[in-house]
Amino acid sequence: TRRFLIYSQNEQGEWVESERLNLPKEMSMHEFTGVNHPIEMVDILITASCGGGFVRKMKSRGVDVIATSEPDPLFAVTQYVSGVPLPLPIPHTHTH
Repeated sequence: TRRFLIYSQNEQGEWVESERLNLPKEMSMHEFTGVNHPIEMVDILITASCGGGFVRKMKSRGVDVIATSEPDPLFAVTQYVSGVPLPLPIPHTHTH
């Protein structure tokens, strides 16, 4: 993916969307081969689906990846940081 919602805590300690990161194709993790990538600014990446290669690549860059079927990004963030387990992701199957 090349589009990310970035969440951080505001002055009241509430989690809010603080930034939208929209990257060009050459900055997708599949294409990127450089040293520093903008997504490395986050500690945790919560996603609906991903492959093992993506998880390993992000881990090597210091980013933990959490896959979940939770459709609400803000709810997923608040649940995760509160220690509440997120629902498992929907299994991904290829038909080709």
